[in-house]
Order: sequence, then C-alpha cells, then structure tokens
Amino acid sequence: MNPYLIASIVFACIAAATLLGMRLNAALPKHHLSADTKDAVRIGMGLVATMAAPILGLLVASAKSSYDTEKSEVTQMAAKVAFLDRVLLNYGPETQPAREILRQAVEGAISRIWTEAAIGREPTDPGSTWSEALPKAIQKLAPQDDAQRTFKSQAAAVTTDLGQMRWLLYEQTGSSISLPLLIVVISWLAIIFASVGLFAPSNPTVVGALLLAALSVAGAIFLILELDQPFGGLIQISNQPMLNALNHLAK
Repeated sequence: MNPYLIASIVFACIAAATLLGMRLNAALPKHHLSADTKDAVRIGMGLVATMAAPILGLLVASAKSSYDTEKSEVTQMAAKVAFLDRVLLNYGPETQPAREILRQAVEGAISRIWTEAAIGREPTDPGSTWSEALPKAIQKLAPQDDAQRTFKSQAAAVTTDLGQMRWLLYEQTGSSISLPLLIVVISWLAIIFASVGLFAPSNPTVVGALLLAALSVAGAIFLILELDQPFGGLIQISNQPMLNALNHLAK
C-alpha cells in the first residue's frame, strides 16, 4: 500500500464527510437540529469515538512494535556477521573461501532488502547462500587442534543463527496491517467528523480547525503505513549497521 496515496484518500474522505455534515446543517429543517437531537447524536458519536480512538492507537503501537523488532533484528544480524568474520579469521587462512561467501551474502542482502523496497518491488527470497553455501563452506573445514575445533563450532552456530534471521527478515516483509480493520476505523472517523460538521457553525475558523484535525488523522494513518514498510519510504530502517559489518569484512 502506498502510504502517500492512502493518507491522501483518508484526508479527502474525512474532509468531504465534514463538509457534507455542514451542508446538511443548512439543508435540514430546524427542528432536526434541536438541543435534544444534538444530545442524542453526541451520545451515539461518543460511543463510536470511544471505539475508534483505542483501535487507531493500537494500530500505531502495533506498527511501531513491528518496526522496532525488525530494526533490532537488522542490528543483531550485522553484529553476528562481524563476529562470524572474526571467528573465521581466528581459525586461520583456510577460512578465506568461507569469508568471501559471507561477504557476497552480506552485499546481496543489502541490495535485496533495501534496493527492492526502495523501488517498490516484491522482495525476492534470500537464495541458498545463507542456508547452504556458507554452512557447507564452514563444514568443509578440517580442524587441526582444539582451538580450531572451538572456532569451527562457534562459526557453525552463528551461521545457523544468521540463516534463520535472514529468512525471518524475508518472511516479515509482508504487511501486518489488516486492510478491513483500517477501512472500518476510517469509516468510523468519517462518521464522527460528519456529525461534528452537522452541528458546527459554518465559519472559516471552524472549517480550518476541522480540516487540520482531518489532516492529523490522515497523518496517523500515514505513520502506520510507513512503519509497516520498514525498509522503504520515508521512515525506513537504516542499512548502516550492515554497511559497517561489510566494512569489517573487507579488513
């Protein structure tokens, strides 16, 4: 989902609902706008607002939690990559082929995760490098002493973790936002703004304030959708940790 397009549609819908309510205010008979009518509408819309506000807040919190989780996974993955390279370096020069495979895997991950997200393409799977080529290269090592056996065991364990984390990042690229739930919440908000416009005086101050409120709601929807796309868009997870790890591999 394009956050800019969806947020613009949300703003347009809520603003249109507000203006429609103001038009109805001028068109309805006066007895339909009595104090008793206002109280009845206020009670009903208060119930809708009570349902909409927590759900909107939960959507923001859920998107932020998912974003933070993936950001943490990227940092952990970069740290494990750098650590694995040091372990292989400590093993000895025999690990040079495995280190080269690791470097190629990191370069490919950076290209696939961030480049494809930036251009809006569906992410491709990580391939066999993380789960096949790199583990096989490490398993081919033939330790000559206890120290090398320890380094090989550590390298194998970290490689397994990296393979799992890389596939986890791939599987998490799908949207975690429920589109039907988002539509229902936006519908509730449009109804609330229409009811406010129905009894609001039609002057520039009120219209401006309601439009600013509609813009704020659209901004919240934009924030939710942006956080739901952590590797592309305006609020994206930085690739700097992985670039730092790649720089370590070159040393």
